Amino acid sequence: MSNQIQLSRRKPFPWHIVVFLAPAVVVYSAVMSFPLLDSLRMSFFGSAAQGGQFVGVDNYRTLLTDEQWAPHFGRALRNNLFFFAIHMLIQNPLGLLLAALLDSRVLRGRGVYRTLLFAPTMLSFVIVGFVWQLILSPLWGIAPKLAKAFGFKYQAWLGLESTALPTLSLISVWQFVGIPMLLFTTALLSVPTELIEAARVDGASSWRIFWRIKFPLILPTVGIVTILTFIGNFNAFDLVYTVKGALGGPNFSTDLLGTLFYRTFFGFQLQASNFAMGTTIAVMIFLIILVGMLLYLFGWQRRVVSYEL
Repeated sequence: MSNQIQLSRRKPFPWHIVVFLAPAVVVYSAVMSFPLLDSLRMSFFGSAAQGGQFVGVDNYRTLLTDEQWAPHFGRALRNNLFFFAIHMLIQNPLGLLLAALLDSRVLRGRGVYRTLLFAPTMLSFVIVGFVWQLILSPLWGIAPKLAKAFGFKYQAWLGLESTALPTLSLISVWQFVGIPMLLFTTALLSVPTELIEAARVDGASSWRIFWRIKFPLILPTVGIVTILTFIGNFNAFDLVYTVKGALGGPNFSTDLLGTLFYRTFFGFQLQASNFAMGTTIAVMIFLIILVGMLLYLFGWQRRVVSYEL
């Protein structure tokens, strides 16, 4: 009798959840999972010139050690790390600063400022690249005239190996600083006003309130912004391709992993396409992003949880 009662109390299987999730799972598998697994499979086979035979991890060994591939991969990886560092050290702190300023209750027109700061994010990479090329052009750009007006000697920042990548990084910061600003603003608005009012009654300054109350409460958002920046930067391609082309000029100084993959997989100018090495580079990009995700999940997130407890 008791067994029959237990069976009758069992909840029915939630088939409605399966029905609603099935289309999303099918589309995600077709668009993301299958191409990723197929790229992984292709990376273990040789190129068409090698007969497309199974070569195991030889493609990875070639990418990391061969004199023809290793320098290009190492340079692209270093450029990607520099690109990421600029965004972490400039874009995200600037986004946090803007969010803190726009969180002020005495500032009027905060919605207008947020819209204006977020607006470049919605622009096309082609538009952003073309406009900044015009601005920084040594022939008809505004930048040389402004530099001359302030007594500085202008150089073609996009044309020099030493300044091309930092310039592109700062252009990207200008375009996407609105995203961390918006995320930090949302997090700051969720901070309980009772805590802030209590701190003000105790005589705490605005600076102390921010660092002792607000910032610890938005640490989860800091982690999310960091991992989104990491993923976005190691997938970066459009801006570099628009401004400097697939070669990442001048002299590969702005070459990222995305541009290296593009000209390897699809071929560029006299360079024939190499599907095997292209998929190998794609898998390496995925592995780098996966390692960053794991560090976030098992490092930063656990630290934030322990801090909150």
